[in-house]
Formats: sequence, C-alpha cells, structure tokens
Amino acid sequence: MCEPRIFVVDDEAETRELIGDYLLMHGYGVRLLEGGAAMRDQMAVERPDLIVLDLNMPGEDGLSIVRSLKAEADVPVIMLTGTASLVDRVVGLELGADDYLAKPCELRELLARIRSVMRRAGSSQTAARAEEPGQPRREIRFGTKWLDLDAQSLRGEDGDEQALVHSEFTLLKAFAENPRRVLSRERLLDLASARDTEPFDRAVDVRITRIRKKIEPDPARPTVIRTVRGAGYMFSPD
Repeated sequence: MCEPRIFVVDDEAETRELIGDYLLMHGYGVRLLEGGAAMRDQMAVERPDLIVLDLNMPGEDGLSIVRSLKAEADVPVIMLTGTASLVDRVVGLELGADDYLAKPCELRELLARIRSVMRRAGSSQTAARAEEPGQPRREIRFGTKWLDLDAQSLRGEDGDEQALVHSEFTLLKAFAENPRRVLSRERLLDLASARDTEPFDRAVDVRITRIRKKIEPDPARPTVIRTVRGAGYMFSPD
C-alpha cells in the first residue's frame, strides 16, 4: 500500500523542513514546496492526498491558492495562519479549506488534524465500491439534492453530481444520522470529528450557510436545515 503523500507549502524553509521531517517520521511521503507556483508544478506530476498550506505568503497568498485549488481538484487542505485574524480563517473555510491551525503549530496537533481530515476524506476504494454493479447506493434526500454517502457527493434530480468538500460532507452525514433532532454547534463538531478551539465553532455557521446554498429551495428561508434559536440546528427530511 502506498504511503499517503502530503504537500507542505510554506515560504519559510525552516517551517517546511520542520514539518516535513516530523511527517516523514510518521510514515508520510512529503513534498516541500515554497509557494503556489511550485505546488502547481508538482501537482502536474503527482496528486497529493493532503496539502498543508501557509496562508500568509508573499506574492500569491494562501487564500488565492485555496480558491484556485478547490476549483480544480478536491484535495483536502489544512491552512496554517500566523495571524490572529478570524476573517482569514473564516474566508479560508468558505473557500473550501478543511481545517486550520495557528502558527507556530504544535507538531503533534498538526499530525492529529492531518489524520482526522484524511479519515473524513475516506478512501477512493469506498467510492469505487459504490459504482460496482449490484451495489445499492446509500442516498438521503436533502432538499433539492440527494446525498450519496459512498461517493460523498450531492446529486440533483437531473442526475448531475456536485462534489462536496469533506467538511461539508461530514456535517451532512451527521444530520442524516440524526434527523429531526436539535444539534448544538458543539455536538455537530463532535459528530463531524472536527473538534477545535472556540473561534472554530463559528465555522459550523459558515459551512451550514454554504450547504444551504446547495440544498435549500430558498437558502434565504431554509426549511431543510433549520436554525433553532439558542439551541443549534435541525435536519427536517420532510
């Protein structure tokens, strides 16, 4: 079995090498890249299983890289940010990043985040099995779309599929497994295996807003994933 491959994209050589050495010790294949251009050149050669990306780089910053990356490929991304800006973190999550960590980061925590995101990403074998003849697809209706639990995608009535970033899929799966139950933000983070510090709790709101645009007949008046004031959110299948 091939070792998982991780791209570490950071303009600081010392940070790249520190993270790279630690990940190599734990069985990952690592590519150390100093910016977006180097990352794209390497992606033309091989596809990573995950990217650790610094947001605050000179020239093309991490937010621009996340935007272009998610438009081209659904590769899990963990952002590293050296600033305390909540805006940067929220924007990064809105663009499709899967997690974030403040710099300087604790390497053990980074490793735990990587493992968590990669678990949520699942394996390509799961999706492949769903395509085998005779294997029923596990699907749940969410408003205007069907959630395919094996392919981790949304399917419209016309059959067109819409890819989900892993953080969106894990939230939808949590709702699917708990219909008609009020789920607090804290409970959703636990169910989606996305436990983080308090500022990250607000990312639940960001992700649900993004999900509603994809599944609700009228995102401005949500009826599928409803807000329960002071308590959290509830998935109403009907």
